[in-house]
Amino acid sequence: MKQKWHKGLLALIGLAALLMTGCGAGGVIGPTTTVAGGPAHPLPHFDHIVVVIEENHSYGDIIGSTDAPYINSLAQQGANFTAAFSVAHPSEPNYLALFAGSTFGLSSDDCPQSYGAVNLASELLANHQSFTGYSESLPSAGFTGCTSGGNIFSADYARKHNPWSDFTNVPASVNQPFSSFPSDYTQLPTVAYVIPNQNNDMHSGSVAAADSWLQQNLGSYATWAATHNSLLILAWDEDDGSASNQVPLIFTGAHLHGGRYAETVNHYDLLRTIEALTGVAYTGHAAQGKTIADVWSK
Repeated sequence: MKQKWHKGLLALIGLAALLMTGCGAGGVIGPTTTVAGGPAHPLPHFDHIVVVIEENHSYGDIIGSTDAPYINSLAQQGANFTAAFSVAHPSEPNYLALFAGSTFGLSSDDCPQSYGAVNLASELLANHQSFTGYSESLPSAGFTGCTSGGNIFSADYARKHNPWSDFTNVPASVNQPFSSFPSDYTQLPTVAYVIPNQNNDMHSGSVAAADSWLQQNLGSYATWAATHNSLLILAWDEDDGSASNQVPLIFTGAHLHGGRYAETVNHYDLLRTIEALTGVAYTGHAAQGKTIADVWSK
């Protein structure tokens, strides 16, 4: 009996040590994550993570399309997720989910919105890291108007695609025009979200135009990231309105096993993964999601 008691105590101590390895105070994630039915996978630390969000196209619209040769080249050299899904229609709830882990019950693109919940930017800043959102055609830093440029049917800039402008706990200084995106990539924040304008994100313009814009404006970063401990994530807010809502999702950069990944993931899983990679607490439904772990080199 005494021997069994000692074995049980040792097992409890081992379990406590494992839990302490995986989590720090306040639920901050450590350097490993466990996938169901498998061992712990080490997560890399990136100097910079850049997330580009495109618009309103399904996986089948983009992957394999001759209109998107550059995007398909990224999918071929990086991690191409073949079962990624959005969480809502229309656009705005998905941007909120990608930034704060919740749609906040929103089922429209109504503007303006205002929230005080924790989010990726507030968690990064509280953890002495940095965040910037770069929106193409944003007329000035900190701008809070609902639209700018274009016409009443399709503005160039739309706040519905800029979730950090909706949060009272995010400083206006992180809301920047894309013209402020640094040419010296070492000056990028820990995490940057890039929102092309509605002519260049596939919303109002063509797939081919968006593909060209991406290569011209972020192609050099994608190349640089692979050899400079950095990551580029290319995501879509939603598909073209279908019930399935399957979208492309591509990772490219350092520490990756390239290939096709059939694991089912959604916006909350993507946010959780970014939060795990940066070591901050999970926000909203990301806490119930899963960390994408198999893509990283051991």
